[in-house]
Amino acid sequence: MAYIPHTEDQKTEMLRTLGLERIEQLFEQQIPPALLLNRPLDVPPAMSEVELRRHFEGLAAQNRPAGAQACFLGAGIYDHYVPSVVPTIILRGEFHTAYTPYQPEMSQGTLQSIFEFQTMISALTGVDVANASMYDGATALAEAIILAAGVTNRDEALLVGVHPAWVQVARTYVEGLGIRITEVPAPTGVGDRDWIREQLSAQTAVIAVQQPNFLGGVEELQELADLAHGAGALLVVGANPVALGLLQAPGAQGADVVVGEGQPLGLGMNYGGPLLGYFAARQKFLRQMPGRLVSRTTDRDGRTGYVLTLQTREQHIRRERATSNICTNQGLMMLAATVYLSTLGKTGLRQVAEQCLQKAHYAAAKLSAVEGYRLKFPAPYFHEFVLQCPEDAENVAKRLAGQGILAGLPLGAYNPDLKDCLLIAVTEKRTKDEIDRFAAALAG
Repeated sequence: MAYIPHTEDQKTEMLRTLGLERIEQLFEQQIPPALLLNRPLDVPPAMSEVELRRHFEGLAAQNRPAGAQACFLGAGIYDHYVPSVVPTIILRGEFHTAYTPYQPEMSQGTLQSIFEFQTMISALTGVDVANASMYDGATALAEAIILAAGVTNRDEALLVGVHPAWVQVARTYVEGLGIRITEVPAPTGVGDRDWIREQLSAQTAVIAVQQPNFLGGVEELQELADLAHGAGALLVVGANPVALGLLQAPGAQGADVVVGEGQPLGLGMNYGGPLLGYFAARQKFLRQMPGRLVSRTTDRDGRTGYVLTLQTREQHIRRERATSNICTNQGLMMLAATVYLSTLGKTGLRQVAEQCLQKAHYAAAKLSAVEGYRLKFPAPYFHEFVLQCPEDAENVAKRLAGQGILAGLPLGAYNPDLKDCLLIAVTEKRTKDEIDRFAAALAG
């Protein structure tokens, strides 16, 4: 069947009203002829529902789920264990189908869960206030750069160890606003401090650093904070929330804004999405924060209630003067993270982080002991590290994939100088046997 609701007679009538004879005439002035396909689409013929279902089942059968293999992939999407309580709660009808909580009297459960999420993110990051969540970590970082540029009235951002995909998203967000992005080199696995000192200027609005960085290195945040503040700039930290179970909170080390990707907090890998961005900042930047904020109050009878204190309506009203145009939050993903953090608690999150740390260092020792393989960088790391191979890392990854091992991310696509390197992530789910099998496969 056709999925276009207009009949041929209706289309003819619309064209006649516009004084046209062919639909193509609608686009002749806007689309150059060289860009037109000028042939039928190369797609298979239409299928019945039965045929289409069988076709998609055949495609799905070709998938090799990461959970069924020894998965050492990371670089922003991590294979952490998701407690069964997380899907059980988020798939309840009142949460799974809920929409934006504009009516507080009808949305107390949703508003309370957002408030709890904000509270836990604020405690985890060590800054005063967190919003109700963002689309993902990349857009949260972009919004933080925009905030810093607006607060300082400057137009340059220095990015330290930021994921290349996040950099691309940030450029898309900010270059139309006249904000320049410069990436800081990391020859030792962490940002070059001397280079930063030379680059800082009266136009530097922000130093934005990922913690741990894209190459797995743990950055010295207090030093970066001192550099940024000494130049009149802000420090934005994009922190892995699981790492914060062990590392000192960025707010305690001088960070002004802390953002990050919440996928490790109970979301699973899910083919790369949906994701969850978190955004937290110091109290003085509250009015410049994007998105919405839920607060707890009391009604006239003294009963506890939750309301949207700051919300995106004001962004619509102020238009070009708005601090941000984000119009939503990742409510269901935020709820999953809230359930995950509530289930683990402080002790549980720390235990997850400790297992990641210990298993990663065991893996690094085993893999770098294989002849021809070594750790690329000397910088301290949490649960990701770069392994240099004696050949193209793509070849290593493909060979091990055939043995049921997802060996890590080949870095050549991001930096040609690292084409012989794998970025390897080790979470609490990896076992000693899997790590030993990984090392044996490299040796073989």
